[in-house]
Amino acid sequence: MPMPVKSLPVIQRWDCRGCGDCCKTYHVRVTDAERARIEGQGWADDSEMKDVEPVVWDRQLGEYRLNHTAEGACVFYGPDGRCRIHAKFGAAAKPMACRIYPFALVPAGDHWRVGIRFACPSAATNDGRPLPDHAADLREYAGLLEADAECSPLAPRAGSEDRSRSERATFPPPELKPGQAVTWPDLLRFVKAVGDVLAEPGTPIDYRLRKVAALASLCKKSKFDKVTGPRLKEFLDVVTAALDDDAVARAEDVPPPGWIGRVIFRQTLAVYSRKDHGPTPGIAKRSRLTRIKSAWRFAMGVGPVPRLHGLMPETTFADAELPTGPLSKESDALLTRYYRVKVESLQFCGPVNFRQTFWDGLDSLLLTFPAILWLSRVLTTPDRPRDEAVGLALRIVDDNFGFNKLLGSGRQLWATQTLAERGELARLIAWYAR
Repeated sequence: MPMPVKSLPVIQRWDCRGCGDCCKTYHVRVTDAERARIEGQGWADDSEMKDVEPVVWDRQLGEYRLNHTAEGACVFYGPDGRCRIHAKFGAAAKPMACRIYPFALVPAGDHWRVGIRFACPSAATNDGRPLPDHAADLREYAGLLEADAECSPLAPRAGSEDRSRSERATFPPPELKPGQAVTWPDLLRFVKAVGDVLAEPGTPIDYRLRKVAALASLCKKSKFDKVTGPRLKEFLDVVTAALDDDAVARAEDVPPPGWIGRVIFRQTLAVYSRKDHGPTPGIAKRSRLTRIKSAWRFAMGVGPVPRLHGLMPETTFADAELPTGPLSKESDALLTRYYRVKVESLQFCGPVNFRQTFWDGLDSLLLTFPAILWLSRVLTTPDRPRDEAVGLALRIVDDNFGFNKLLGSGRQLWATQTLAERGELARLIAWYAR
């Protein structure tokens, strides 16, 4: 029996609407077993797949993946918007990555937590059934993940093949910071404290995120070797109650980010903005020289913004710094839901985010907020109103968060830590919320 799958307290809905965005965007890696299964499905005899290789070796990935057409879509994406494999053989015949998307199952001690990728349009618009209605599928996916030797949280210890599931080793909880570990119950107390701040009603999302940044800053300076269990809960209750004294209420009253903070942030923006594959690639796909020039332009932050994503219109760095006023209720609710889902599902640290520690992963999540609002300014046009631009910017950023290897690099970890330690993270959040 797999570990139980627990639903999140935040309301999140989803159903596939057949938009094909994932089929047109992602290069889906396949295991040897999946490749053998697909190659044995007889696609060479299918009139629509004649002379088409279903699976190819990707030298860049160093793995096999599903093939794509010259137009960029997966070869199994049919003209009716349906997956050919699914239509002909059922959902179970598809690669695991296709079946589980956009869900993310995150091990949390004795259970799985359910996250979701807001890169999927239906997830971003909260369109479909509540996630608990997908419980049967999610339990099946959990069982498949646990059976996979490479990602199972229940791999038995050496010589313990006969032990019960409860006696087997589970994934250890992510460290709070390097060298500082707590138990799963205590880690989940930190998760609840952050989630409670994000769920507070009546204040804008940027203020709540800055309160989270203040909570993280204080906790990083503390030791929790003796403050555990009920004592930890009491500590977090006291600290969170005092956060209003540490975070400036109005974004306009927060000092602007400094020169170093802006430079580091723009380099992070270049990573989040870049799109090299799918139906809307940017100019960085053209050549390595183009990528170098674009990176330099982002570092300098003057003149035209390089169109690293095909949906970016022509604009300038100066225009992207102009205040746009407070978010609408709709955009605030969207971003509130996004950050609550990411935090409560643990979709920001550990194995689902380059094995980052709790606080480093949380800082990297907080950094997505100014990135989303900067991109939304760039993407807002007469034909794309601001709320729509915020939703699109969120999808672009979340497409990268936890998956773009550049965001998991040592350099990016240094950049995020530097922004947090210098107080620039909270300033960037306020600056782009103006």
